Amino acid sequence: MAKHVEIDDTNPDAVHQQVDVSPELAKITGEGPMARGEVTSKIWDHIKKGDLQSDADGRDIEPDEMLAAVVGKGKLTMFEMTAKVNAHIRAPEQADR
Repeated sequence: MAKHVEIDDTNPDAVHQQVDVSPELAKITGEGPMARGEVTSKIWDHIKKGDLQSDADGRDIEPDEMLAAVVGKGKLTMFEMTAKVNAHIRAPEQADR
């Protein structure tokens, strides 16, 4: 039987934290704030819609012009992409900095 777990909504985990996105990333995800997990999901929707994954290795991403504005031009792995996307994500209270 499943154990009851209290959820603390005042301190959400990283995936559920609300974040704002840079203007370049907002062209892909839409304006924030939104959950960090939602940002990731929308980026992958863009990648799949644009067929931006390498046929040889699905872990490699070949950015289109819109994604290149966020992660740079040239092929990169999905792990490298995550690090570059993080530079375009910030807590809502830091949005004006």
